[in-house]
Amino acid sequence: MPDGSIAPSRRSVVVTEFTNSVLDPAAAMLGPVENGGTIIANTAPGCWGPMITPRLRGGHEVTTPVRVNGAEVGDAVAIRIRDITVTSAATASGHDSSPEGFCLGDPYVAARCPVCDTVWPETHVEGIGPDAVKCDRCGNPVTPFRIVHGYTVTFDETRSVGVTLPAAAAETIARDADSFAALPDGSRQHSILTFAPSDMPGTLVRMRPFLGQLGTCPSTAMPDSHNAGDFGAFLVGAPHDYAISAEDLARHKTDGHMDIDAVRAGAIIVCPVKVPGAGVYMGDMHAGQGDGEIAGHTMDVAGSVTLQVEVVKDYPIDGPVLFPLAEDLPPLARPFTPAEMAKGQRLAAKWGVGDIEPLAPVSVIGTAPNLNAAIENGLERAATLLGITVPEVRNRATINGAIEIGRAPGVIQVTFLAPLARLDAVGLGGYAREQYGL
Repeated sequence: MPDGSIAPSRRSVVVTEFTNSVLDPAAAMLGPVENGGTIIANTAPGCWGPMITPRLRGGHEVTTPVRVNGAEVGDAVAIRIRDITVTSAATASGHDSSPEGFCLGDPYVAARCPVCDTVWPETHVEGIGPDAVKCDRCGNPVTPFRIVHGYTVTFDETRSVGVTLPAAAAETIARDADSFAALPDGSRQHSILTFAPSDMPGTLVRMRPFLGQLGTCPSTAMPDSHNAGDFGAFLVGAPHDYAISAEDLARHKTDGHMDIDAVRAGAIIVCPVKVPGAGVYMGDMHAGQGDGEIAGHTMDVAGSVTLQVEVVKDYPIDGPVLFPLAEDLPPLARPFTPAEMAKGQRLAAKWGVGDIEPLAPVSVIGTAPNLNAAIENGLERAATLLGITVPEVRNRATINGAIEIGRAPGVIQVTFLAPLARLDAVGLGGYAREQYGL
């Protein structure tokens, strides 16, 4: 509120505003939304659009964070993803390179014009193609990123499949890029459709939309795409205004940038609270992606999102926990069927085992500069969450789960069947029962 007071909480908050790609806990939040309330947003595409828009100070353009009533530092917010709907009719993407001279240390965070030396220059679009983004001050093309091998893809009306386009069709779409991208009114990015890449025409793709960014505000100002242990490592000792130490990165980040394809409609994600009110934000919707996002980028789209939020008190870890849809679980981490349980009970009785402990799927997120370190981070978080040892987590993830890659270079999921009593002890057992019908 203008006088510094907090507005009354609302049952639902509709978000139409975006950050300048920086998540800043000192900036005003929207809301608050009541505990158990709903957040609705129309999200802007991530990655390539912001990457070719130098005024944006991060790799995405996420929604303005929303305060959640009752969320305090040390808690978590459980987010039920009620709906994700793609609104873009087309997008473009591809593997990237970063030309010399177009940034101050990090092209995602501090783009610059090499002619007039302006950092975060205002730009405009002239024509189409990879040199279409021009510096307002000197007219030079400003290209902090180039597409090495790319594609333009358009989607069917049901948003179930897409097909990549030849050059002529890509150029037709490029001339009306903002409309085909369905950029929200509040978005300030240049659409990557303007570049009209067409290196892979005639490829059919499936759509399976999810959110690459979903989480809570970090406790220091941080470029949105760097709110994770892998991309965040690029901030350590950087030559721009958002430089940070490794220790401060670990303390402040919330790992909202996961690029985990299971963060889709129907899933439940539990996110740590590091600022009063949590600051729930979202963005970087992907039309689909294979594990690892190995090209570095995928099909970024605009879309509508509905979330329901709920405060979890006294959360014991500093990163997210995911309860994916049952079909997204690794085979060994899926709940046992009644037939399997019956066989197990007969086997246990034969050998005098006694009761079989109730188990439930859980997926603990780990992030770090590389995948090996991210696995260690995920194992340690899982052990802390459940109050067991890392060796026990290793065993459970081996015989009743899997390590899955969210994003190279350093986002993983430690997914396994955990003792339900341990999840109950930290207030998460109910979400497992709800999600898996236990």
